Amino acid sequence: MSDMNKTYEEKMQKTLSNLERELQSVRAGRANPHVLDKITVDYYGSPTPIQSVANVQVPEARMIQIQPWDQKMVKPIIKSIQKSDLGINPTDDGRVIRLVFPELTEERRKQLVKDVKKLGENAKVACRNIRRDGNDAYKKMKKKSELSEDEIADAEDELQKITDKYIGKVDKSVEAKTKELMTI
Repeated sequence: MSDMNKTYEEKMQKTLSNLERELQSVRAGRANPHVLDKITVDYYGSPTPIQSVANVQVPEARMIQIQPWDQKMVKPIIKSIQKSDLGINPTDDGRVIRLVFPELTEERRKQLVKDVKKLGENAKVACRNIRRDGNDAYKKMKKKSELSEDEIADAEDELQKITDKYIGKVDKSVEAKTKELMTI
C-alpha cells in the first residue's frame, strides 16, 4: 500500500472502531456491561466512569450487578443511571446495585435495528468522505505535476479498494448487531 493511502486507511479504521464502540452500547435483550460506558458518576468532584468506582458483573443473561468499592457511591451511581438514557430503573440492597433488563418487545427491536442501520450508514458516509478527501488531494498533486497520471490513477484505485473493504466491514458489523437484536 502506498504511504499516501495509509493515512486514509487509518481514518477509515478509526471510523469503524467508533461504529463498533457505538454498537456495543446499543442495548440488546441481554445484559452487556458496555451499556454503562457512557455513564459517569460524580466521584469527589470529577465525572468518573462507573467501571472505575465499582466492580461490574453479569451474573445472569439479563442482569448487571454493580458493586461499588465505596458504599457511599451506591446512591450517586443509582442517580447517574436514572439520569442516563438507559431506560432501566436500578434496584439496590444498600451495597449492590442490580439492573434487570426486560425482554425487548418486537417493536423496540425493530426500532433498535433502524438505529443500528443509521449508525452504519453514517459510518459509510464518513468512509466515502475520507475517500473524497484523498481523491481531492490527488487531483491537487496532479495539477501541480507532483505525480504522473499513472501514479494518481493507481493511488485512486487503491483508495477505492480500501474504501470498499471498510464499507464491507461496516456492513458486517451492522449485520451482526442486527442479528443479535432480532435473536430472542
